Amino acid sequence: MADLQDEPHSVGIGAEDLPAPTEVAGALDRAAVLLSVHPVADGCNTLVWTLRQSPYHDIDTPDTGVDTDIPRLRAGGVGAQFWSLLTPPPGPAVADQVVSDTLEQIDVALALMRRYPDSLTLALTADDMADARNRGRIASFLGPVPGRTLTDSLGALRAFHALGVRILAPAGAPWAQEGLTAFGHEVVKEVNRLAMLLDLTGCPPVAACQLAGASKSPVIISNTAAAALNPHPGNVTDEVLLALRAANGLAMITFDTARTGDSLHAVADHLDHVRAVAGPECVGLGAAFGAEPRDPRPAGLTDPSGYPLLIAELLERGWPESDLSLLTWGNAQRVLRDAEFTSRAAHHRRAAPS
Repeated sequence: MADLQDEPHSVGIGAEDLPAPTEVAGALDRAAVLLSVHPVADGCNTLVWTLRQSPYHDIDTPDTGVDTDIPRLRAGGVGAQFWSLLTPPPGPAVADQVVSDTLEQIDVALALMRRYPDSLTLALTADDMADARNRGRIASFLGPVPGRTLTDSLGALRAFHALGVRILAPAGAPWAQEGLTAFGHEVVKEVNRLAMLLDLTGCPPVAACQLAGASKSPVIISNTAAAALNPHPGNVTDEVLLALRAANGLAMITFDTARTGDSLHAVADHLDHVRAVAGPECVGLGAAFGAEPRDPRPAGLTDPSGYPLLIAELLERGWPESDLSLLTWGNAQRVLRDAEFTSRAAHHRRAAPS
């Protein structure tokens, strides 16, 4: 499929501790051109939860009440977005409440796409992702949904899939706490059959490695950073990064001051580390924007319009454009295609005569 050749996106400038403009102008121009062809596929945005709590926001115009709106997504060169459907961890919530909360999240996400059809379009496949880019839309994937919605039946998983969900997060599910139960193995098989992705964000290292090994299609970690640089409990260890590398998975780096540090340069350090350990084919971007702007963000990356600044920084560090095109777009599309290939193979095996 031919690449879309758009005009370079405008660049949102908000950084404080950045190199002088004369030092970055060339890199910013190169970043804008690269993002016009290989836009960002962002692995995590929590705007759905924010809009559920505060539905008055209009994201078609700049909105200071949230850190994500369509103008800033466009300015940052975002071409695909994974919309998280997770809710804050509940107390001793019953399973029915978790399911109903998740269905509410799906309803809000679908309403968001209906409200802004010229900018957001529901994507179910890697082809949908490419088609949306080529039509000037932001491909919108639903998920993850929480794995704790599944108890002893796969019916909820299949229902979520029918509603358009393509990502499941096992963290916190009783079938994937310290390791996979027998039901957990069935969940992984069904996720593979449905061409969904497993998002291992928040899983303990033992469970993450087991899930990565059990899945026949790549797994992702939609928002994380390198524990070797910052031992935050939400960050991924080198052991898990090596398991992702073996499974052709994807670690998507967040823009969270608590996990990465308070500057664009610190975020780039985490990207450098993940690329060195897991390889350029296993690193992506999952900023976890979408909140009302209360918590601090790394300077220069306070909203999606900062993406060109990050790409310019990586160019200055010597990242080749081939690796950057994987970081922004290619790796996310590849894991989706691999999941679809695994699904077709599973259906073929089922259809084959015994």
